[in-house]
Amino acid sequence: MTADGARRSGAARRVLPAAALTVLLGLCGAVILALVHEQTGSHGFLVGLSLALVPVPLLLAGFRWLDRAAPTPLRNLLFAFGWGACAATLVAITVNGFATEWLASSVLPRAPDRADVLGTTVVAPVVEETAKAGAVLLLYLHRPRDFGGLLSGVVTAGVTATGFAFTENILYLGRAFGEDLAFGQRGLESTTLDTFVQRVVLGPLAHPLFTVLVGLGFGAAALAARHRRVLRTALPLLGLVAAVLLHAVWNGAASRTMDVFLTVYGAFMVPVLAAVAAVALWARRRVLRTVRATLPRYAAAGWLADPEPHALGCLRARTLARDLARRGGGRRAARAVAEYHRAATSLALLRARAERGAPPPDFPDHERALLQTLWHRRPIAGPPTASAASLSAPPRQGARRRAAYRH
Repeated sequence: MTADGARRSGAARRVLPAAALTVLLGLCGAVILALVHEQTGSHGFLVGLSLALVPVPLLLAGFRWLDRAAPTPLRNLLFAFGWGACAATLVAITVNGFATEWLASSVLPRAPDRADVLGTTVVAPVVEETAKAGAVLLLYLHRPRDFGGLLSGVVTAGVTATGFAFTENILYLGRAFGEDLAFGQRGLESTTLDTFVQRVVLGPLAHPLFTVLVGLGFGAAALAARHRRVLRTALPLLGLVAAVLLHAVWNGAASRTMDVFLTVYGAFMVPVLAAVAAVALWARRRVLRTVRATLPRYAAAGWLADPEPHALGCLRARTLARDLARRGGGRRAARAVAEYHRAATSLALLRARAERGAPPPDFPDHERALLQTLWHRRPIAGPPTASAASLSAPPRQGARRRAAYRH
């Protein structure tokens, strides 16, 4: 086979699975859309859709802000959201329904209320967190070069859970609106308002919080040395167990009175959310430190100018470099700078993983491809990046002392 034929064959092997997965997600989306519409009716579906959309842009913006340090490819984020909104919700609705019916008919035929509680607090957390974890697992296995560590896990899991919560909220809010229409409830007494407050106002971060624990497990596994197979398997499982337990606590509290729910929310869920947010912010800072510490060796080899590692490890300097490029060369130059920065960041994280003994399987080829990207973009992106480094660099110690003396 010729080199061109080999390249075409490799491209086909990459495109066909992606196309098949896209079709599969589309079919899942069509089925889940029909199921939700059937359970809510047309008016309930439209109301549920409108209200469920409220938190989605804010959540996605938050995860994209976290992701700025090491941008995840857009195709991965679209897959994660689509998996959560379509595939995971379809699995959850189907399996939860069958499981609850089985519990009510076979295990607890004389206590259907207990079957509902058991389904909500035991079955649903296991099914839903496992279904959502599927997206993180697939990206971890099939896109290892894009799964660089804790931050990748947090962003991927959070976007997946945002998609899941979006579809689930359409269902719950649409049902609530249907109940209000049937019973003539309005205003403060409406079920729709109660559901909106609980799921959109108080709990928009509930599903992302649960699934981020799974993402942290996969992110930690990606950083572990490849020979530590037991640890690389155990960490995602521990994350999944933690997500299931936290989900069960949330569902159990939500099925009780509002006083119980608010007590659990304030005394337990908020501290856990704060702890996970602190870990995510720490991971973001760690990525930037890794970039600053790793890229100087590539600068010493001539792939980067000496000032560039500072700019590439500073979000303010990256933004300044894009602005400088846009002023001098327009949007095309700004895009080239952004691609240059993404490649340099990926290169730093890839090298750091290799030095820890956890390189992805195609490490040499991927490193070579990233270096080629840097080399091709360098004539356009190198000068504004170096200029941004000098403009954003902190003053030297001596300069700070002289300035303090003068003042």
